Amino acid sequence: MRVAPPIELSAEQRTTLEAWANGRKSQVRVAERARVVLLAAEGKQNLEIAAILSISVQKAARWRWRFLAKGLPGLEKDAPRPGRLPSIAPDKVAEVIRLTTLEKPAHATHWSTRSVAKHMGISDTSVLRIWRAHGLKPHRSATFKVSNDPLFAEKLEAVVGLYLSPPEHAIVLCVDEKSQVQALDRTQPGLPLKRGRAETMTHDYKRYGTTTLFAAMDAATGRVISLCQQRHRHQEWLKFLCLIDEATPQDRQIHLIADNYATHKHPKVQRWLKRHPRFHVHFTPTSASWLNMVERFFRDLTENRLKRGVFRSVLELIEALDEYVDHHNAEPKPFIWTAKAQDILAKVMRAQSTLNKRQTV
Repeated sequence: MRVAPPIELSAEQRTTLEAWANGRKSQVRVAERARVVLLAAEGKQNLEIAAILSISVQKAARWRWRFLAKGLPGLEKDAPRPGRLPSIAPDKVAEVIRLTTLEKPAHATHWSTRSVAKHMGISDTSVLRIWRAHGLKPHRSATFKVSNDPLFAEKLEAVVGLYLSPPEHAIVLCVDEKSQVQALDRTQPGLPLKRGRAETMTHDYKRYGTTTLFAAMDAATGRVISLCQQRHRHQEWLKFLCLIDEATPQDRQIHLIADNYATHKHPKVQRWLKRHPRFHVHFTPTSASWLNMVERFFRDLTENRLKRGVFRSVLELIEALDEYVDHHNAEPKPFIWTAKAQDILAKVMRAQSTLNKRQTV
């Protein structure tokens, strides 16, 4: 009868194998291999080990020989396996990526899995796997706008400086108007939310008029001063400035962060500001209204109150807006600005450089 080669263990090896064999966190396959070697060290043959552990004789022999050849590391890791050969050649994968990112089909604005599959002579599921592996989503697009304001850096530093290091004994207010807020009612009643079904509402609606919400958000506290007006001309903007003047302590300087809307720069507005020297206006760069933190408040207002709201009159809409602002002011929370001016400027410069390269191609 063929006799398997004996195994002799050092004290350190035995301790490690016993820990693997009995450890609660050991992998099952590693624990099984450790038991094979421990039994082999006791002088048992492969046939006996297979019967005790309920495994095949071939498996018992394999791990005996693996330990003799590679020691403890040979039990922890499996030997490398060749695996199935890829069905699509690497050069064809590279061509799919190049085609998706650098070319467009003659009949459409972007590629689909089926159009690429037809062009390349492979299956659409193969195209989908390649796209997923390389993070490509041609069906999606995002919008952007890079500011061309020649004073972008100066305005950026002024606005971000007010957020990160506001002046003492002063109030920083982010001001803007949300124009043309519509009072909409649905043409048919929707169905409520239930298990397995989302809330439903009709895609068409009835219009009952519009209003404009003027808002000034305190950057330090998050409190909002608001006013609803029928229009958003310089006359309405002056009324809102007077409201801010009345609602803030007279001994505090007021720094307003506003966008470049013509209403904010009207000559009558400029004369009003000269008569009220405690007001200081800081304009965001053109095409960069995202620097104004009140836009974040408008986004939450739209998402939480307006998007699914039903309003059968402008008065009902104004009451809903006032209630939302009152609820917000009951427990205001400021938005914390974290981006540094240098980081934003570097990102904008990279975007402008990329655009310039694309235009010269």
